[in-house]
Amino acid sequence: MAHSIEATQAISFDRKSYDDQTLLNIYESLIMPRRIEEKMLILLRQGKISKWFSGWGQEAISIGAVNALHEEEYILPMHRNLGIFTGRGLPLERLFAQFQGKKSGFTKGRDRSFHFGTNEFHIVGMISHLGPQMAIADGIGLAHQLSKENKVTLVFTGDGASSEGDFHEGLNVAAVWNLPVIFVVEHNGYGLSTPSEEQFAFKYFTEKGPGYGMEAVRVDGNNVLDVYHTIKTLAEDIRKNPRPVLVEAITFRMRGHEEASGTKYVPKSLMETWSLKDPVDNYEKYLEEIGVLSAGVKEKLNKKVKAAINKGLEIAFAEEAILANTEEELNDIYAPYHQIVIPPSKNTSEKRFVDAISDGLKQSMEKYPNLVLMGQDIGTYGGVFKVTEGFVDVFGKERVRNTPLCESAIIGTALGLSIKGYKAMVEMQFADFVTCGFNQIVNNLAKIHYRWGQQADVVVRMPTGAGVAAGPFHSQSNEAWFFHTPGLKIVYPSNPVDAKGLLNAAIEDPNPYLFFEHKALYRSITDQVPEDYYTVEIGKAKLAKNGNTLSIITYGMGVHWALKATSELDIEADILDLRTLLPWDKEAVKATVQKTGKVIFLQEDCLTGGIGAEIVAWISENCFEWLDAPVMREGSLDTPVPFSPNLEKNFLPTDRFREKLKTLAAY
Repeated sequence: MAHSIEATQAISFDRKSYDDQTLLNIYESLIMPRRIEEKMLILLRQGKISKWFSGWGQEAISIGAVNALHEEEYILPMHRNLGIFTGRGLPLERLFAQFQGKKSGFTKGRDRSFHFGTNEFHIVGMISHLGPQMAIADGIGLAHQLSKENKVTLVFTGDGASSEGDFHEGLNVAAVWNLPVIFVVEHNGYGLSTPSEEQFAFKYFTEKGPGYGMEAVRVDGNNVLDVYHTIKTLAEDIRKNPRPVLVEAITFRMRGHEEASGTKYVPKSLMETWSLKDPVDNYEKYLEEIGVLSAGVKEKLNKKVKAAINKGLEIAFAEEAILANTEEELNDIYAPYHQIVIPPSKNTSEKRFVDAISDGLKQSMEKYPNLVLMGQDIGTYGGVFKVTEGFVDVFGKERVRNTPLCESAIIGTALGLSIKGYKAMVEMQFADFVTCGFNQIVNNLAKIHYRWGQQADVVVRMPTGAGVAAGPFHSQSNEAWFFHTPGLKIVYPSNPVDAKGLLNAAIEDPNPYLFFEHKALYRSITDQVPEDYYTVEIGKAKLAKNGNTLSIITYGMGVHWALKATSELDIEADILDLRTLLPWDKEAVKATVQKTGKVIFLQEDCLTGGIGAEIVAWISENCFEWLDAPVMREGSLDTPVPFSPNLEKNFLPTDRFREKLKTLAAY
């Protein structure tokens, strides 16, 4: 096992040409997280904090890294990187309030420990899924590259988290795009209780770097000077010659994954051996041996650190517990934004659905020089549906980016761009493939503003829908998967005019969007579409047809099915096109229910658990007094989408909808 071998080697410090003050500054920086942890372990036993993830024995990695980078360069830490936060000078009272779930913490009590970021201090905190951090670092690195800033981004991961696909995707994208990112793997021997040899079949992570086409460097993660010098030297070089580098820091976790886990699964001999390589004790002894740290200075610095900790704790403990405010909780789901609708001009031309989307995207690229498009084959090829055909010639490959086949990394990269003030559009080749990026959408994009006030200025375009005999993996309607996720906005246009205006509006808004485009509509319908840039109001439904007999509430392809069925059956119906699915237009739904008293919801998605279920339930609860018939709904069969045209026709709801429509009309 690598850790038993490494631990037998004593720490050998080399001060290089660093002066005494630099060495002392590093010492003061190093003892801060250790002294905080000593205090936190006491508070944990006293029940004054609820959980603690220990970095004991790994402090040298964080401290070496944070001191090696410029203050304005982003660092993306993990569980055991307390030193990143203290090294960046975060006010201790706010940090401790964060640990206690107090209002003055960085997440207003909504998340714990190090699950937060702060642009003021150029830190982007983790989520519990660990791996997605690496793609966000790619996005920040890409922003530096696009802005021609000579800066480095540094992201941490653990040896356990490296087993996730996000590790591979993050490194691969950085290597392909030559991004200025330092990937630091804290190789501490265990992923919770699972030892390294049960995580991967290699000894050192430096073996992986060449496979990605990047340099790989190994450092003694308990030697703060080795870490500091290595990162500092790399960063200086990367600023001049941008590229990714993998740094493996060999270390050991001396306490449990979190305190409740304990360390019984670790051989006692290993703990004893690694305790001799304690990064704080060894560096302290080294400074004393070379005459840099006297007893007086040591006492003075430790008193200073302890006094700062006690003062911070006193302020944090004095703060009252949070009082919940429902209005504030709901308001913080989205980044503040007030849409000003830009009306369409009278100058129109006939455009297909696909052309309208392309037109809107092109005009948004012209309007926003900070908008970057990313997706598989969207460059020279123009995307599989040719939405971005010719874009590379106009906007260049830097802004119209072909991506590797890695949905998670590209969505994470988009979020990283947003952190640096860019806008991003990500095209899913097919909406079905979003499953590979699901975590980034529902746990990063959707939650990041609620958690720590960071906007996610990202639009994910989703070519969706059946009816083209494309089978189970290219035909799904998956909008309901995201409808349940607070923090997202979902748009699903049914016609070319709305498609262009809603896409422009989604790109304007700094919040995360899923923009669904029905593939079967791309080239099958046309409309007179305004030539100039315009927007359509988000969250506002529209009547596609007026009638008094009954109401059909639908969206996307359902609008066309409803128009066809009511025309053929000669039923005078209100057909309400929702257009925006999240947030959906309750007032418009209520108005049509009051008007006709009979309602059916139509969706292409499978019937069970679809968006119609929620809206029908809302109607039953809030509009019961105006109903003259049971509220009905129809959708596709509760099966995967079949390939055979006859099976697909049976799967889709059109025939069943017509029969139910006749029943409702006659009720």
